[in-house]
Amino acid sequence: MSKKALSLTLVFLLFFSLGLSSPPEDPIKCSSNNTTCTITNSYGIFPDRSICNASQVVYPTTEQELVSVVASATRAKTKMKVATRFSHSIPKLVCPEGQNGLLISTKHLNQVLSIDVKARTMRVQSGVTLQQLINEAAKVGLALPYSPYWWGLTIGGLMGTGAHGSTLWGKGSSVHDYVLELRIVRPSGPQDGYAKVETLNEQDQDLNAAKVSLGVLGVISQVTLKLEPLFKRSITYVAKDDSDLGEEVGGFGHAHEFADITWYPSQRKAVYRVDDRVPMNTSGNGLYDFIPFRPTSSLELAVIRTTEDIQESTSDANGKCLVSKTTTNTLITAAYGLTNNGIIFTGYPVIGFHNRLQASGSCLDSLQDLRITACSWDPRVKGEFFHQTTFSIKLSLVKNFIEDVQKLVQLVPKGLCVIDLYNGILMRYVTASSAYLGKQEDALDFDITYYRGKDPNTPRLYEDILEEIEQLGIFKYEGLPHWGKNRNLAFEGAIKKYVNAEKFLRVKERYDSQGLFSSTWTDQVLGLKDGVTIVKDGCALEGLCICSHDSHCNPSKGYYCRPGKVYKEARVCTHLKSERD
Repeated sequence: MSKKALSLTLVFLLFFSLGLSSPPEDPIKCSSNNTTCTITNSYGIFPDRSICNASQVVYPTTEQELVSVVASATRAKTKMKVATRFSHSIPKLVCPEGQNGLLISTKHLNQVLSIDVKARTMRVQSGVTLQQLINEAAKVGLALPYSPYWWGLTIGGLMGTGAHGSTLWGKGSSVHDYVLELRIVRPSGPQDGYAKVETLNEQDQDLNAAKVSLGVLGVISQVTLKLEPLFKRSITYVAKDDSDLGEEVGGFGHAHEFADITWYPSQRKAVYRVDDRVPMNTSGNGLYDFIPFRPTSSLELAVIRTTEDIQESTSDANGKCLVSKTTTNTLITAAYGLTNNGIIFTGYPVIGFHNRLQASGSCLDSLQDLRITACSWDPRVKGEFFHQTTFSIKLSLVKNFIEDVQKLVQLVPKGLCVIDLYNGILMRYVTASSAYLGKQEDALDFDITYYRGKDPNTPRLYEDILEEIEQLGIFKYEGLPHWGKNRNLAFEGAIKKYVNAEKFLRVKERYDSQGLFSSTWTDQVLGLKDGVTIVKDGCALEGLCICSHDSHCNPSKGYYCRPGKVYKEARVCTHLKSERD
């Protein structure tokens, strides 16, 4: 089969779906007597390829049960961690310390407790998913104005990691900035029965710590959110040459309320999402069922992954570029999954109610056989297996960062075809937040997904280009890492970038003086311990370290530690015989 025919076949397989999918399995697995448990994330493995152990898991259904669980563990001085329904965070925030830790799952804390239509508020338990919140609010004519695009997140989980949508308008795109009140169950002394419920509202400074808590303050029990009347939006995607992207990003974000940009650097193309509110009487009942979040045939996922494995092992850059270009064009033609009436796409603009456009995730929706379809990253099938690098750069520096990436593309034109296969770089707007560990300034978030091999010692095609972009964004341009994504190196020294980090740590000490909700990993991320990076042979290949010696790469396969091509301070794993362009 020719490369062109193969690429067209892969694109067909990528977009073919049966409409039904097996939901992800519980990330927690326990022995029959519930004395030995393990937890991982929805991708099946953490950045250091470990799986975390615990001695027990509990599934409280009410705040009263939650208080009892925390009190019992505090009395016994047992380490605790909170687990969510789907466990979508990539780093090890959910890992309890040692073999005897306790996992507290919010899977059954999944009730909408009250909705006040007049006051436009909703009170929910922390295990309520974004999908539930959106749907229940819409039933009474209300809406959460901004949210992540993936609805398989819980309210507690997305708050704990600072998850967001895209806007520079109003209070901004971070869900935690729409919290009016939060109830958190934390350890305490015998005078409080070893557990205490803190009720925090907008008058409490501690709310700024609890809004983005990384799970180290206790267990969020309930959240009250400020909503808006349901509204309609109009969406049009516009593809343009990326030559003036650096000049355009600032003005575009201010011009359109729900603006975002998908950038395909190797194709010198950017797709602008022109997305604004329109009057409620505007005709249209559009739906956004984002194609990469749809159920996909398990067999076809295996074919796509096998092909990419072969392209990696044979350094087939031309093959990757051909498939990435065809995939991108197909996505653009299919409007990324937008339809004008919930069935077909007939043209722009797509107009519809906010709740039908703001997030999607239909691969979670049904109980079909896993052997037929799945979410594309489900570890039970041979499908996507990837790294994610995500950071926010303040708007005043974004132009320079984009231009540096463009210089890399000029030097190595095929180097970023490897990310176009994963829908390029998603650029979302975020605003400065009052949360101590929230965004420090108005910024643009860069979300980059790319191939990860099953063998941690095998370098990737154009390993050095993506490592240089990672170090450019995080170190040269002082990007803030997304707390729920990224490889280890992104968190090196990150806490020093937060002006209120000390305030957060003081709240942490007051709420959990024994560190029962902390772990070695969270202490490392918060700067309380060294060791967020792991230095060993091959560590740079997986982002566990920045290489300083050739052994941190893989000299046996021709990869050596060398300076970056544009950012000379970067240290990246470069193939010395890889003049492929």
